[in-house]
Amino acid sequence: MPLDLGKEFNQKGAMSSETGSEEAVGSSRVIKSVFFALLLDLLGFTLILPLLPSILDHYGQTEDGVYQSLQSIVDWFREAVGVPMETKYNSVLFGGLIGSLFSLLQFVSSPLTGAASDHYGRKPLLILTTLGLMSSYAVWAVSRSFSMFLLSRVIGGICKGNVSLCTAMIADLPCPKARNKGMMMVGIAFSLGFTVGPLMGAYFAINSSKEEVFYHGPAVLALVFSAADLLFIIVMLPETLPKQNKTQVYSVTSGIQESGDLLNPVALFHFSALTRTEDPPSKEKMQNLKVLGLIYFTYLFLFSGLEFTLSFLTHQRFQFTSMQQGKMFFFMGITMALIQGGYARRIKPGHHIRTVRLAIILLIPAFALIGLAWNLKMVYIGLILYSFDHGSANQKGTVMGILRSLGALARALGPIVASSVYWIAGAETCFIISSTSFIIPLVLLRRLGGLKQE
Repeated sequence: MPLDLGKEFNQKGAMSSETGSEEAVGSSRVIKSVFFALLLDLLGFTLILPLLPSILDHYGQTEDGVYQSLQSIVDWFREAVGVPMETKYNSVLFGGLIGSLFSLLQFVSSPLTGAASDHYGRKPLLILTTLGLMSSYAVWAVSRSFSMFLLSRVIGGICKGNVSLCTAMIADLPCPKARNKGMMMVGIAFSLGFTVGPLMGAYFAINSSKEEVFYHGPAVLALVFSAADLLFIIVMLPETLPKQNKTQVYSVTSGIQESGDLLNPVALFHFSALTRTEDPPSKEKMQNLKVLGLIYFTYLFLFSGLEFTLSFLTHQRFQFTSMQQGKMFFFMGITMALIQGGYARRIKPGHHIRTVRLAIILLIPAFALIGLAWNLKMVYIGLILYSFDHGSANQKGTVMGILRSLGALARALGPIVASSVYWIAGAETCFIISSTSFIIPLVLLRRLGGLKQE
């Protein structure tokens, strides 16, 4: 009898080991597939980053009807409020409007996409959003007017749910260790995409044929990346949401409620979705989360506005071409990668708040230097300080969803507010006011009581 029990124990141990091994192989496949799918998506998305100032200048110079009408309204408003006339700043304002519109549409569409993916699965929704992105790049490629370009950005904003869906696929993995590795690979995909993509966009813009408008090549390349992404998703990407989860976990009522919580700014700041979970946090932890959410929103609101207007500053003050903009983004990406590899990975457990505080402190002189810069050396010193700020969040589940929606809301407001200040008062004032405003999240950090890394 004892021998039989020993055999049974060994058989169960072997089965458990085989199951763990199969899960590890499956998780590894998912992580690799998500990494390549996300990288292709981000390469297509970032091609436009160094081109936006030149694209808006192009429509201003070609006397596009819609662009001229908007410019007339802006000029009338400027004259009415008594602000000195600076037509070149109008492109900054229009750029901020486009950037904020894109992020606002993401803020609205991402929770709905996520709720639908809980019912129909991650892969079908990824296919659908990628088809939408392909259509947005196709419209951009054939656009010859500002209204068509604007339409392409609207379609792109509605369909840009790939990042949240890829993150959801990583969150579906059964093992915490695999999820952590997956989130690390998502961060690497972002670093590569935002380093290489802008440089490729600039290269294809300056090497476009004389018969075509300069942004045609980058637009076609974005379409190619998106088509390759679609093919990769269909052929290689596995579904990660278990079948039983689609029928048992999801309900229409809970899906609508969850989406409503992520679309309502008041509910977001109060982390209302967490109060409806099976194991809601304690009162003290909820208070810390609310402060954390306010810090995250304030920081991203300021950061996204300055990040967006940066390319307009270098374009107008230093006459940066698209290629110079691409090289600037490449420099930022490489610097961030070196800092993340050499510094961020050595952060000890429990020291994250101290590290965040230091990163925000460095942003104040970083953006102040860029705003006051009269030569490129000052700009690049500012960019090095700026590069210390990029880290990767490691939250999961409901908290991650709330923070992602707060981030999208901040990015929807930041560009238009910062570009409006830039338009009214100029680059120096915009960057100085915004950089000193980072004192606000620093003060809020002091209110976090005993927050631990979980």
